[in-house]
Amino acid sequence: MKTNGGAQPRRIALVTAEQARTLDEDLSPLADALHHVDIDAQIVSWDAAIDWTQFDMLLLRSTWDYMSRLTQFLKWAEQVSRLSVLVNSLTTIRWNIDKHYLGALAARGVPVVPTSFIEPGADVAPALERFLAQDACAEFVIKPAIGSGSRDAQRHARGSRAAAVAHAAALIAAGRSVLLQPYLARVDEEGEAALVFFGGEFSHSIRKGALLKSGAGSTTGLFAPETISARTASADELAVARQALAALPVDAPLYARVDLLRATAAQPLVLELELIEPSLFFAQAPAAAARFAECIRHIIRA
Repeated sequence: MKTNGGAQPRRIALVTAEQARTLDEDLSPLADALHHVDIDAQIVSWDAAIDWTQFDMLLLRSTWDYMSRLTQFLKWAEQVSRLSVLVNSLTTIRWNIDKHYLGALAARGVPVVPTSFIEPGADVAPALERFLAQDACAEFVIKPAIGSGSRDAQRHARGSRAAAVAHAAALIAAGRSVLLQPYLARVDEEGEAALVFFGGEFSHSIRKGALLKSGAGSTTGLFAPETISARTASADELAVARQALAALPVDAPLYARVDLLRATAAQPLVLELELIEPSLFFAQAPAAAARFAECIRHIIRA
């Protein structure tokens, strides 16, 4: 283990949710990697009653229950950001938590999966018909604009209007904005590409198998089970991911994951930009935890 000349080791909190402690496979390898660069990492639930000033950094990792406690989570994030260094930042959290950011990225020229929204108070059925009139997709996805882990997301066939309207109407009735996207069928064979960046530098890429099954309901867990494998990012994927990160209207994030799909063999499209609590898939890239730890060490000792 590296030492710092006898000085007290820096302390950071790896912030999780109590339910996620045994589910987040990234926590243990990251804590070990931080130990090797003389940083004391403590795994802490975000709603724990503790003194947050004892930490030099609060690193959000797997706060995967925040969607069911959104107001409380955002209030917590605002409070602790005044007590320590919250990573990624409060400004980044507020911007990234709502998938309306896809429209902002598209306005800046970033290629994104075509996305429409239905806002609370709107008449769902006509809004859905307008979306389908604009897009000839055979299937489409409905999910909340503020959501994570594929919860409340479903894949609908073009002919299944009643089920789709009922799904969207239930979200609208709960005061949630609804996101509509064509289902890009290539994902069933190719999966999603996820590209991970630390300190703005590309680290590694993984493949996620298709999550949404036709006609299936939404997941009831913290997240939908995923099939993950290592892969090599292509040049055009790297270009789009870097374009998306360069278009951010917030400070450069310490960590980021860019999820991409292809509609055709042509340019990859941004499906989501994960800047709050993404899985980083250290199991598929064993050296990545050390790279991230070194990036954290550089920031925390600056």
